[in-house]
Amino acid sequence: MGPDTVIDLGQHALRIAVIIAAPLLVVALAVGLLIGFFQAATQINESTLSFIPKLGAMVATLFFAGPWMLHTLISYMRDLFMSIPSMIG
Repeated sequence: MGPDTVIDLGQHALRIAVIIAAPLLVVALAVGLLIGFFQAATQINESTLSFIPKLGAMVATLFFAGPWMLHTLISYMRDLFMSIPSMIG
């Protein structure tokens, strides 16, 4: 196993991590922006106002995207474990 293989494995792991985290981060960003616009329009400067909507949106996202995220992670781990013999020999 050479340095190229290790770099490829690291790049693939980072790509999978970004793919899995993207739905949650995008939803948190969108909800945060909407709450920010609402706070700017109404001049409500309450920092805890955005917490509950973000939490609810993240739970809903996990509910809908969770099976896909789990399938992606299991598929990656299965491929990684299956490639161990070829990496060693």
